[in-house]
Amino acid sequence: LPFVPKDLTQPTYTGAFISICCCVFMLFLFLSELTGFIATEIVNELYVDDPDKDSGGKIDVSLNISLPNLHCDLVGLDIQDEMGRHEVGHIENSMKVPLNNGHGCRFEGEFSINKVPGNFHVSTHSATAQPQSPDMTHIIHKLAFGEKLQVQHVQGAFNALGGANRLQSNALASHDYILKIVPTVYEDLGGKQRFSYQYTVANKEYVAYSHTGRIIPAIWFRYDLSPITVKYTERRQPFYRFITTICAIIGGTFTVAGIIDSCIFTASEAWKKIQIGKMS
Repeated sequence: LPFVPKDLTQPTYTGAFISICCCVFMLFLFLSELTGFIATEIVNELYVDDPDKDSGGKIDVSLNISLPNLHCDLVGLDIQDEMGRHEVGHIENSMKVPLNNGHGCRFEGEFSINKVPGNFHVSTHSATAQPQSPDMTHIIHKLAFGEKLQVQHVQGAFNALGGANRLQSNALASHDYILKIVPTVYEDLGGKQRFSYQYTVANKEYVAYSHTGRIIPAIWFRYDLSPITVKYTERRQPFYRFITTICAIIGGTFTVAGIIDSCIFTASEAWKKIQIGKMS
């Protein structure tokens, strides 16, 4: 019969303790790996391309801004770009809500812009009669481009100007917001893609003059597109990798536990022999 070492056949309290510790340790590692397998990982990458080629060269814009000291009859939206578009008083898909008993106005609008450098601005240019001293102090509630993305664990500047407060600014000043728009793609586990845009912003405030006198102020949003696209992709650990890891955990734990138990058993037997030798 083949020889079986005594440490594999003789039950000991130490062996039982090590076995219990191994089971607890393996259970902990298994639950950790299971959590990682179930969880969705979001990987981001950068590349140079126009991701939304089916948009017809357009970007949807959503704007919500309050001007508490300017009457709604005076507020308008103008759009210009380098393709020759020049639209004064855009009214499609827009709404004006009176504020402060009619002395102020909240402008809400959804419109599209071309994928070329340009600007859109809130001004009094479309009004029938220009006011002498229009007050352009304002609060921007929302300025967003493209499809709305509400995804956990994705931190981005999709509404970078949301909450911008310029109520303490010079009432006669113009405001320039210089935007750098960054195309953004989100791809879920099913391969469905959603297209949105983040943007960075810099701003300045100034009172403009010409040879004829002071220029009527406005709130300018000057934009340009970045050639870099940010892509977020949902990924999940492959099942074969999960199984391989579990097998490695079980095999590795039992191997290390066997080595530790064997060392303790051998040391214990050697100590017993030493004690017996002293007694004899």
